[in-house]
Amino acid sequence: MRIILTGVFVDDQDKALKFYTETLGFVLKHDVPAGEYRWITVVSPDDSDGTELLLEPNENPVAQAYQKGLFDQGIPANSFGVTDIHTEHERLKALGVSFTMEPTEMGPVTIAVFDDTCGNLIQMMQT
Repeated sequence: MRIILTGVFVDDQDKALKFYTETLGFVLKHDVPAGEYRWITVVSPDDSDGTELLLEPNENPVAQAYQKGLFDQGIPANSFGVTDIHTEHERLKALGVSFTMEPTEMGPVTIAVFDDTCGNLIQMMQT
């Protein structure tokens, strides 16, 4: 068994697609109409057949409450791995990304947390 899809609730699919592709550097995998919304997934540019990240609309009140609760408590909605967290942190800051936690060593990992502009905090980590 392996993880093939994970998701993050977003408050605006177009804004999320732009942020996750143009700012973070993920690659669009699927963009399929799904009723009023779309089934949008992105993947790592290094692994086009790897785990897909679903940019899921948060129109359900339960999804909205969950997303807001995580954000308000400072809990990241997802975690992405990077090979050089300090370089990635500087690259993202130069693009205007807002960080709630600068790169911080925590035992065998270094983590940083940023706002994805779509209602989520995202953790990036280097092991």
